[in-house]
Amino acid sequence: MLRQYMTRSAVILGLFALVGGGLVAYVYQLTRPHIEEAERAYTLRSLHAVIDPSLHDNDIFRDMITVRDPELLGSDKPVPVFRARRNGKPVAVAIMSVAPDGYGGPIRLLIGIHADGTIAGVRVLSHKETPGLGDKIEERRSNWILGFNGHSLSNPEQGGWRVQRDGGMFDQFTGATITPRAVVKAVYNTLKYYQRHKERLFAEKSIVPPADGGDKEK
Repeated sequence: MLRQYMTRSAVILGLFALVGGGLVAYVYQLTRPHIEEAERAYTLRSLHAVIDPSLHDNDIFRDMITVRDPELLGSDKPVPVFRARRNGKPVAVAIMSVAPDGYGGPIRLLIGIHADGTIAGVRVLSHKETPGLGDKIEERRSNWILGFNGHSLSNPEQGGWRVQRDGGMFDQFTGATITPRAVVKAVYNTLKYYQRHKERLFAEKSIVPPADGGDKEK
């Protein structure tokens, strides 16, 4: 009797698991297009925040490659690079690099760089910095992140690419120096990466299929 009860219970639990798994898969298939579209919209908003959309005429979201440089880009994983072009000519890139040494952990950044090597814009994509202190790297918290605009490897010189407490030109936050120090270093390293590889960054073929479903490479 006990064995029959246990068998029946196991069968019922198995059926529930099967039905539950099927429902989850069904709901995922229904919502997947909406999730992907929301992710695309968020990425485009971020890209247009660091690269003026009036500067390019290509689909910057799809003109994308991935690169890897743990030393300069702060991650062992492939890093996305989005390319902006006008009439087929390079205009700018947006690189999703990482500041690995933030106070609360890695800080994910999106850094827009004009073809001439000047910064078009920088935004923080995610972080775990202290609220009220380190989170001032977010544009909605302060305009500190806008201070990178227009700078390059030569403006300022290498010694200036530090926070003021370390002898550089960039402000730190009261009670929070580690966070801005990490971001300044990451932006500088990303500029160095761009300078070393800019020709290849624009020359490589996109890994994202075009919207019309044609040839997957550009």
